[in-house]
Amino acid sequence: MARIALVTGGVSGIGAATARLLKEKGYLVAVNYYGNDEEADQFVKDTSIPAYSWNVADFTASQEGVAKVVADIGPIDILVNNAGITRDGTLHKMTEEQWRSVIDVDLGGCFNMCRAVIESMRERRFGRIVNISSVNGLSGQFGQTNYAAAKAGVIGFTKALALEGASRNITANAIAPGYTDTVMVAAVPEEALKAVLAGVPVGRLGTPQEIARAVLFLVEDEAGFVTGETLSVNGGKYLA
Repeated sequence: MARIALVTGGVSGIGAATARLLKEKGYLVAVNYYGNDEEADQFVKDTSIPAYSWNVADFTASQEGVAKVVADIGPIDILVNNAGITRDGTLHKMTEEQWRSVIDVDLGGCFNMCRAVIESMRERRFGRIVNISSVNGLSGQFGQTNYAAAKAGVIGFTKALALEGASRNITANAIAPGYTDTVMVAAVPEEALKAVLAGVPVGRLGTPQEIARAVLFLVEDEAGFVTGETLSVNGGKYLA
């Protein structure tokens, strides 16, 4: 029986690349998205992977969304928490809404989704959870106190969850991508992006497919001895 995987933020960027790769490798895959029905419709048309719409920042919606996936496909073995947003601004100009929306989606969404699947994973004594953090959760970034805090929080959350799940064959790991060629990074001003790339030894952006390969490694049945780790996929961009 094929393992069932759910990828949040799964119709574009890293999430879409991950969903496509998991399907290619024989997993049964569903994706979550929120807000862009046209993009989701095209993704489903291209991949035949079912897409479900809910806001991961909403606890009740996440519970109901997971229940719908389970009813349609089966219990979730693999959860990839990829959904995330940015609302950049220096702290002295940052609004409460900018702060709270990023924390609620990027960190709160991680809790909401894990909470929605963890009891079933414990009962079945199997689970693979991969939470997408960021290099900026490790190193910080100017104008991203909200995002850096959320992504650093994801790493701490993952470590604690790994301890809780270990005795039930549930692993929890984080991936900290470097700057990757996605819509989110495309919004970075050109001069700022040049400055970022100057600090990346390989001299380029990562691809969503390169991050997806890291996810694939961590979700395999054979990866059961890897838990509580943060895998940096960043082209050599490390905190000095």
